[in-house]
Amino acid sequence: MPGPAPTDLLTAGEVARRTGVAISALHFYEREGLISASRTAGNQRRYARHVLRRVSIIQVAKRMGIPLTEVADEFARLPADRMPSTRDWERISRHWRGRLEARRRELERMERELTGCIGCGCLSLSTCRVFNPGDALAADGPGPRRLPEISAD
Repeated sequence: MPGPAPTDLLTAGEVARRTGVAISALHFYEREGLISASRTAGNQRRYARHVLRRVSIIQVAKRMGIPLTEVADEFARLPADRMPSTRDWERISRHWRGRLEARRRELERMERELTGCIGCGCLSLSTCRVFNPGDALAADGPGPRRLPEISAD
């Protein structure tokens, strides 16, 4: 008996069971354009087998803190009618690896600043980076003004 074919269609329940993702999450991913389904004559969703790989990539991205909008950008570069290949995954992972490295460096910088701030105990207000004599920085807008804003990118 031959194994499953790439053209096999799976029910939402089968995809949920295989990926560990709730059916409601599959519906959400579909609404967001990350995956697609066809409909039976009875209006039931059927997913192509390659959706298993796409959902797995979504799960990896979520664990790494990659926003779904960025996953959608990556998926937009892929043909919708096939499984992402090893080459596709290598390209995606290279891009995300660079983003994770930049995020790691930013977190390390923030940790150094936080450690320095905690370490000084704000006893030296004349040298503290967040000290704001006379609330002069209030005119620049809300939030901390001397600490660099963290980019979501």
